[in-house]
Amino acid sequence: MARTVTAHTRGGHVYEAIRTGILTGEFQPGQKLKPNDLRIQYGVSLSVVREALSRLAEQRLVQSQPNQGFQVVPLSEKALRDLTDLRVMVECFALRRAVERGDVTWEAEIVAAHHTLTVTPPYEDDDSSQISESWEQAHRRFHYALIAGCDMPIVLELCSSLFDATQLYRRLAAPLTQGGRDFATEHAQIMEAVLARDVDVSVARLELHFRATTKLLLTQLLQVKSDT
Repeated sequence: MARTVTAHTRGGHVYEAIRTGILTGEFQPGQKLKPNDLRIQYGVSLSVVREALSRLAEQRLVQSQPNQGFQVVPLSEKALRDLTDLRVMVECFALRRAVERGDVTWEAEIVAAHHTLTVTPPYEDDDSSQISESWEQAHRRFHYALIAGCDMPIVLELCSSLFDATQLYRRLAAPLTQGGRDFATEHAQIMEAVLARDVDVSVARLELHFRATTKLLLTQLLQVKSDT
C-alpha cells in the first residue's frame, strides 16, 4: 500500500510540474517533451512520466503522435478558433444551467471570486509581458465559480481543460492586454447579469467576452508568425 501511495504521489507531482511548466512558458508550444529527459529531471520512472504526459494529452496541453513522441501543443489560428467555438458551446451551456439552478452559496462564491480577481495585480512586477500566476489563478476561480452551479462534474472538468488550453494563447497576448481592453468591466458585467438571473444576457456577455479574447489572441498569434 505504501508503495502505491508513493507512486501515486510522485505521478501527481510530475503531472503538476509539467503542466505548470507548459502554462508558464517553461516548455514552449511545439517543444518536444522527451520522457527520458523528464525522468532524469524529476527523478522518477519512465512509466510515471509517460502517465503524466498521457494525462496532459487528454487535457489538450500535450500532443502525442506515432513514432514522434510527445510535444507541447503547437499554437495555430485554426486550433484557437476551434477551441473558442467549443468553449462557447460548452461553457455557455454550463452557465445557462448554473443561472437556472444555482443557490445562494453559489452566488456568494461568485462574488468572493470576483473580489479576489479585482484586487489581484494582473502582471508580474508591473511587467506587461508576463501575466502573473496569482492573477491567472484568480481568473480561473472566477470563471469556474460562474458555472459551478450547473452541478455537472463532467462538464466542469471539460471546461477546466478548455481553460488550460486557452491559457497557452493568453500568455502570448499579455503585451496587448494592458490598457487596450477593460477586462474588469467585462467580468463585472457578466457577474451582474448572472446574479440578476438573466440567463440570456449572462450567456451573451460570456460569449462576447470569449470572442473578444480570441480576436486579441489572433492578432498576437499572426504577429508572432510574421516575425518568424
